[in-house]
Amino acid sequence: MTGPLEDLLARVPTSVGKARRPSVTLCYAQSLDGSIGTASRKPLALSGPESLAAAHQLRAAHDALLVGIGTVISDDPLLTVRHAMGEHPQPVILDSHLRIPREASLWKHPKPPLIACLATANLERRQELEAAGGRVIALPASLEGRVSLPALLDRLRQLGIGTLMVEGGARVITSFVREKLADALAISVTPALVGGLQAIEGLGPERLERLPALNDPGWGAVGSDLLVWGEIVWPAQ
Repeated sequence: MTGPLEDLLARVPTSVGKARRPSVTLCYAQSLDGSIGTASRKPLALSGPESLAAAHQLRAAHDALLVGIGTVISDDPLLTVRHAMGEHPQPVILDSHLRIPREASLWKHPKPPLIACLATANLERRQELEAAGGRVIALPASLEGRVSLPALLDRLRQLGIGTLMVEGGARVITSFVREKLADALAISVTPALVGGLQAIEGLGPERLERLPALNDPGWGAVGSDLLVWGEIVWPAQ
């Protein structure tokens, strides 16, 4: 009999999605009431050691790992595999206006970061980040004025990335869901109530049958946390 972590890893999407883009897994830790941070948007350590190790094993199972610039600035993540064995994924940063600090920890990552910005971003700043070792990808804007996610996924596919793990923050996670660009979901739930920042907000339809759901979901205890995972299915509109 396999445990929850083994089942989760066995079901990680491994092929390019139907739209000829990388398969995308959303992965994050939340409280029992769905919070991923405090009401003041400050980060909150929610994962126990066992679920943190599971998240890092999931990192190692993907080609690349994506976070938004807000997460980089507030959490200063390294984005490596440290609590498990496996290869470090390629870090990808959504940074429309190239705000990434030069003192950010991810510059110590063994793989230089891919930084996705708008085509209109400051050229001098782009050159500065490339001189520091980063690879800047200039992309068209979405209707909201941020980096177009379909354009980014297409570019990542061209770079040979077949599987992408998205860790946050809330705006980034919500954008992938709203645009139906996520294929799988893995959530670590800690048994605490926070009343803070929600991971996903404002999806639109308020009828359950019109909202995305998990197909054949799996769940199980990992240490003191609950791990929930599954393939995301989108209802016909």
